[in-house]
Amino acid sequence: MSDCFCGSGLQADECCAKLLAGGSAPTAEALMRSRYTAYAQGDIDYIERTCAPEALGEFNRLEVERFIEKAIWGGLEILRVVDGGADDQTGLVEFIFSCSYDGEAYQQHEVAYFCRKDGAWLYEKSDVNPKQSPDRVERVGRNEACPCGSHKKFKKCCGA
Repeated sequence: MSDCFCGSGLQADECCAKLLAGGSAPTAEALMRSRYTAYAQGDIDYIERTCAPEALGEFNRLEVERFIEKAIWGGLEILRVVDGGADDQTGLVEFIFSCSYDGEAYQQHEVAYFCRKDGAWLYEKSDVNPKQSPDRVERVGRNEACPCGSHKKFKKCCGA
């Protein structure tokens, strides 16, 4: 018995192997993990089979084959899951995967969107390297109280 490629901590035959063999993913996260495992094992048929119709229009089998051929998979980290449970119709999984590609270290951050069609979870699309909202910076006026807590004016304290 070996641990599953997806990093769930489960044995492969208790996790993604049964999905790749034809089982149905119970959640969007389970589908995401099984798709990562399919990439790591080179199961392009599974990757294609778990695409929603809109994703199939952009699926390039030859490009996927070329990528898989040169990749050594290093791990999957799930950052966030929104919906995608057994009773949901849509779900979102944010993740980072790492690999070595053609001898170079590679890491990709994605937010993947999933939908349920005829009871089965399918991959719809993803945002690669999603932009995060910028940190808000508040400007302190010269004559306002210094934010350090000294009770002095900013211009006479940290703003000097």
